[in-house]
Amino acid sequence: MGQPEQRSEGAGPFTTRLTWRPPAGGTALWESRPARRRGVMAVRAPGESSDHAARADAVALRRLGRLNALASVAFIIGGALFAVGAAVAQAGSGDATTCASIYFAGGLFFNTGGYASLLQAVNAPRHVAGGDAVLVTRRWRWWSYEPMQVGWLSAFVLFVGTLVFAVDLLDSFLQGLSVQQVNRLIWAPDMVGCVLFLVSGHLAFVELGHRWLWVRPHGLGWWIVAVNQLGSALFMASAVAAFTRPSTGTAVDAGLANWGTLAGAVCFSAGGVLQLFERP
Repeated sequence: MGQPEQRSEGAGPFTTRLTWRPPAGGTALWESRPARRRGVMAVRAPGESSDHAARADAVALRRLGRLNALASVAFIIGGALFAVGAAVAQAGSGDATTCASIYFAGGLFFNTGGYASLLQAVNAPRHVAGGDAVLVTRRWRWWSYEPMQVGWLSAFVLFVGTLVFAVDLLDSFLQGLSVQQVNRLIWAPDMVGCVLFLVSGHLAFVELGHRWLWVRPHGLGWWIVAVNQLGSALFMASAVAAFTRPSTGTAVDAGLANWGTLAGAVCFSAGGVLQLFERP
C-alpha cells in the first residue's frame, strides 16, 4: 500500500501547513501557529462537508494556556515599564539611574515573556503527518533545538533579542563612559536587539501566511504579530535616533529616541493584551 496522500506548504525550508488523508478517511489540516498556540488542528470526517477542531489532550492545553498567560502578562508589564521609562526620560523628571532602573525592570519582564514564548514552542503538541488526525503531547521540556520549525525559530530569535537588550540595559548603569564606549556597549546591543525582534516578527508572518511576503489582516494571530512588528520598527527608529555623535557627544535626536521607545512599548503592551485571547 502506498503512502497516504499529503500536501505540504510553507516558505523556504519551513513547513507551516500540512494536509493529508488519515487512514480512517476524511482529511486532516495541520497549521503551525494554531497547533503551537491553541493546540488545535482541523479535521473533516468521511462524508462530512465541514471541518471540526481536533484538540490536544488536557495536559497540553493546560500547559499552553498557562504559558500563554505568563507571556502575555509579562509583555504587558514590560511594555508598560518601558513606556514609563521613556516618559520619565522625555520629561526630564528623573536622573539617568532612575530611567535605567525602570528600563531594566521592564527588560526582566521582556526576558520572562520571551522565554515563556519559547517554552510554548518547545512543548507544543505535535502532529503525526500521514497518520491519524491527532496531536500528540510529549513530556515537558525546558529546552529544545528545532531550527527547521519556524514557530520555534521565531520564538528563539525573540528570546535572544530580549537577552541582548538585557546587555544594553545593564551597560546603561555604567558611569563615565566615553562616546565610543557608549555606542559600543549601549547603542550597539540595542540595535542588535531591534534587528532580532524584527527578524522574529517576520518569521511569525511566514508561519501565519505560509510564504515569505504576506499581508492579510485576517484573524487574531495576524493582528498580534502586526502590532508587535510595529513596536519592533518603532524600537529600531528609537535606537537609530539614540546614536551618540562622536563630534558633539549628543544623541542624533533624543526626543525621537524617547518617543519611539514609548510608542513601541505601548505596541508591545497592546500585543500582550491581544495575545491573552489567543489561548487554547
